[in-house]
Amino acid sequence: MTRIKICGLTRPEDRQWANKLHPDYIGFVFAPSRRRVTPHLAGEIAAGLDRQIKRVGVFVNPTRREITEVLQHCPLDILQLHGEERPEFCTRLPLPVWKAFRIKTQHSLPMLGDYQVQGWLLDGYHHRQHGGMNQTFPWEWLKTLERGKTPVILAGGLNPDNVLAGISIVKPDAVDVSSGVETAGVKDATKIEDLIRKVRSLDD
Repeated sequence: MTRIKICGLTRPEDRQWANKLHPDYIGFVFAPSRRRVTPHLAGEIAAGLDRQIKRVGVFVNPTRREITEVLQHCPLDILQLHGEERPEFCTRLPLPVWKAFRIKTQHSLPMLGDYQVQGWLLDGYHHRQHGGMNQTFPWEWLKTLERGKTPVILAGGLNPDNVLAGISIVKPDAVDVSSGVETAGVKDATKIEDLIRKVRSLDD
């Protein structure tokens, strides 16, 4: 089963579609971004979510203190790291880690094995931002990836129209979608439902 993460919740009313459509994961962005939320707001949104939906906190080059401060206000299940965090930093954190990699070329792939984490999140490359820029990359590059037992999360430019193609080529453990299910910068429940329905149809 391909799991689904909808990233970048920013409004308390996002709880309504999340509890109805039930993605496997939702994401709160605590790094500089137009989707950035405060720990207090994230905690407010999380408090009304079905507890079976896992909460993922998205950070870029955080300190341990910054993560601790977020956790005081918003319970998280997974830490998603999008910066230049070193392997040893990832292994010392209090929660499971998904390490994000911006895939610029096929030569970006060998470094994944340096990170003994609970997930490799593979995102499109953008020269100015660490993620969330709706950038895809040639999914065929991942056919040579030596995964071992590390789950792979496919991100970058996914939407209801291309998500099945991405899954077919990459065969990821999960997909991570943000701007691809938005309208005018706001999460669109109709697009989210369409994407979840298509991904779940693979399990029928």
